[in-house]
Amino acid sequence: MLCNESKEMLIAYKAWGKKKLYGREYDGIFRISYIIDEKGIIEQAHAKVKTKTHAIDVLSKL
Repeated sequence: MLCNESKEMLIAYKAWGKKKLYGREYDGIFRISYIIDEKGIIEQAHAKVKTKTHAIDVLSKL
């Protein structure tokens, strides 16, 4: 988990933006997982994270 109070990293990884809940719009964190290789290059991005199966989904693609 990343702690980023300035939101610099969240914005760079496109993990911060407008969200809607019950018709109300607000800024918040998106659930996105990135698989990053040893060189720091993003190999995969998982934007639609389903919490119940996410770990298995990611491991199956490694």
